[in-house]
Amino acid sequence: MARRISDECIACAACVAECPVDCIEEGDIFVIDEDACIDCGACEVVCPVEAISEV
Repeated sequence: MARRISDECIACAACVAECPVDCIEEGDIFVIDEDACIDCGACEVVCPVEAISEV
C-alpha cells in the first residue's frame, strides 16, 4: 500500500525531506506518487497536521 496526502496539507514540506524515494511533489498541496511510494511511513511521522495516511 502507498500513502496519500489529504486536503488538510498545509504545504510545509516537512514530508519531502523525509522521503527516501523522492515521490512527493509540490502543488497546491503536496502529492505522493503512489506508484513510487514504498510505504515506509517516514512522511507520515513528520507531518504536523496528520494529513498523510495509508491508501
